[in-house]
Amino acid sequence: MRKSLYAGLAVLLAAVVPAVPANAVHAYQNYVALGDSFTAGPQIPEQRLDPAGCHRSSANYPSLLAGLLVARSAVDASCSDADTTHLTQPQEVGDDMNPPQLSALRPETDLVTVGLGGNDYNLFQRIVETCPVLRAQNPTGAPCRQYFTVNGSDTLRAIVTQTEGNLTDSLRRVRERSPKARVLAVGYPRIVPANGFCGAILPFADGDYAWIAGLEAALAGAIANAAAASGSSYVDVHGPSLGHDACAQGGSAWVNGAVDRDDAARFHPVRAGMQGVSGLIYAHLQTPTLS
Repeated sequence: MRKSLYAGLAVLLAAVVPAVPANAVHAYQNYVALGDSFTAGPQIPEQRLDPAGCHRSSANYPSLLAGLLVARSAVDASCSDADTTHLTQPQEVGDDMNPPQLSALRPETDLVTVGLGGNDYNLFQRIVETCPVLRAQNPTGAPCRQYFTVNGSDTLRAIVTQTEGNLTDSLRRVRERSPKARVLAVGYPRIVPANGFCGAILPFADGDYAWIAGLEAALAGAIANAAAASGSSYVDVHGPSLGHDACAQGGSAWVNGAVDRDDAARFHPVRAGMQGVSGLIYAHLQTPTLS
């Protein structure tokens, strides 16, 4: 199964990674992945049990990237539902606890990927739990945007602005803990399409699609700004995931919509999405860095 997984990833990399000379990618030895469920990969087989409540997949992008890099050590500290506070605080996951994610870092760590931000102030949860419920009020309008607009101000956009500050501080903490590491702030894949609707998959009101797409773009910008402010690198996933949103057909989707399936959680990455993100990170590592 592992051979077929990496064979499929090799085909994907041929499409997204430009041809480079052998050994062009730096030989990273000690890789650590920090992040939330978009890093961990809930319900993507096979699920790890360390702890089970984090819903980490053995086929998530940290695992795939570690295989491509052939790193001497690779630690995946990601955990579903994590936000930036869980870098320094333990996270309760059912009957278990996930240690503060920063505890996985060491002075000798030379590569760190950080996939956080979507859960700060419950941003992601607010969208996926509230917007489908409000759709019935005005299916062709934008009832969710109206709900989150208070006194003319978009409260979720305000959350994104606050999250940028949290991410900047978090990335600086990572760099302080592992000063020799190349630190990559990894963005999120698109959930909604740039144009059009697919109500059976993404049960949002028609007018809310563009608003949610704007929030996704704003979060991508916040992550990019935080990376720049902290001296880290930004791996753009939002841009390259155009056409790979939950509405995409023919196996092109990188994320699941509100669909019950055994191999991916609702509104979360599917295996193809993890392959896509690992390919983007691998390609990013071929670029020179000053950090």
